[in-house]
Amino acid sequence: MSLFRKIFGSSSDAASEANENSYNPFQDVHSQLPADEQFTHNFKKNGGKFLYCENIAELNEQFENILEENDWFESEALCLESRLFNMLDDNNISRTNVAKPSFLLASCENLIAEEGSVLFSSNQIKQNKPNDLPDSIVIVATTSQIIVSKSDGLREIKKRYTTDYPTNITTIKYFEKVKEEDFLHYGSSPKNLYLLLLEDL
Repeated sequence: MSLFRKIFGSSSDAASEANENSYNPFQDVHSQLPADEQFTHNFKKNGGKFLYCENIAELNEQFENILEENDWFESEALCLESRLFNMLDDNNISRTNVAKPSFLLASCENLIAEEGSVLFSSNQIKQNKPNDLPDSIVIVATTSQIIVSKSDGLREIKKRYTTDYPTNITTIKYFEKVKEEDFLHYGSSPKNLYLLLLEDL
């Protein structure tokens, strides 16, 4: 046996030892989870409020619960998507000529599992920056919108809008005020975010 093999072991020994000791302290345990479980874990860790809905009736009921919890009935909301207007109209919430909206009601492009964030574009928020949006946001999304990474989200956008690409593509990741500011949170504006997730798979 050579001196190097005695000191360092053979490559087959190293390979078997690597398999036995496959624990990596830098690897996130939750990255092994399916995308929907990974998203749920990371979204809640970021401070988001998650409400699962099996059907439209349950979604409307959960939306009314959010309105009641925050005393938003007959208030004002920012909503830039006509397909969501009826949710506001049914609850006497003003959405035209709004000066100080209590919350934003919007859909999203995708839900990013690996960081628990919500991906928006100009289709939902026009040219508004996250800091310009109301502090409270209610998102309506479906389980089929959960994807693993931001790059997957950009690919989905490219596939979905073959010619007329949206602009202002951004994510919102922080949903509660952090106790100690650090450089990772610099410039981010935490949002009080509710996610109404409708089962569609």
